[in-house]
Amino acid sequence: MSTITERESAQVRRANESGRTPVVFVHGLWLLPDSWESWVALYEQEGFSALTPGWPDDPATFDEAIAKPDVFAGKTVGQVADHYDEIIRGLDQKPVIIGHSFGGLLTAILAGRGLAAASVPISPAPFRGVLPLPISALRVAWPVLHNPRNRGRATRLTFDQFRYGFGNALGEEEARQLYDKYSVAGPGAVLFQAAMSNLNPRTEVKVDSRNPQRGPMLVVTADQDHTVPPAIAKAAYKLEKRNPGVTELKEFTGRGHSLTIDHGWKDVADTALEFARRFVGAEQAPSKVA
Repeated sequence: MSTITERESAQVRRANESGRTPVVFVHGLWLLPDSWESWVALYEQEGFSALTPGWPDDPATFDEAIAKPDVFAGKTVGQVADHYDEIIRGLDQKPVIIGHSFGGLLTAILAGRGLAAASVPISPAPFRGVLPLPISALRVAWPVLHNPRNRGRATRLTFDQFRYGFGNALGEEEARQLYDKYSVAGPGAVLFQAAMSNLNPRTEVKVDSRNPQRGPMLVVTADQDHTVPPAIAKAAYKLEKRNPGVTELKEFTGRGHSLTIDHGWKDVADTALEFARRFVGAEQAPSKVA
């Protein structure tokens, strides 16, 4: 049964009718699609057709997400990846795929399925084969992982937890503004899956980094990131480097996990845009997803 919403279907139709290269933005844990709002405006202005699918059952608004947090519970990495897979296969052109955090992991999974014209995983959550586990990353995940019952629950970070995990490179005022605007509950299941991925050979948290149809990839990391420290992103980059295609790494200094939504978002967006434009045009001839 399809999980695609009417909003998502409308975005696919719009992209196909426009003839423009699609760019699919994949949000991460504890955020919603509107966390990409600034990026959407920029990429549309630059000639792309932007799509912001949600995870299955994402509420339409922040207020709904706060009022009904349980709707997030139980989602797995495989379910979310398959949801985006179905959306992308409805496009007339292979899209650029850009994702942050768990959205970065999903971006790598989708690219590994051969669905991306180019991809940019930003501070990607770890997948099977990524071994580093810095203390800061464990501290961010611990409010969920400390209780096995949280696997089936949805949990929202407190402001102090958000400040440590996302806003540690920001002033308190900006961190508070971002928390009040974007931070919602997220499914604990995906954190448990990521934590156990190297112990479970059948895990859904795995990436086909060797697929020759993966397309060009830019892995982005931030030196002050507590949630996905550079050691994790660089380990993912080393695995992706096994691919015969272009694989590059960009590290931002003085930036934390909020790098896609804070005051410096445009530096990151411009870097991803420049990378994408090296391999696709904003209005190229259709290349149907296989």
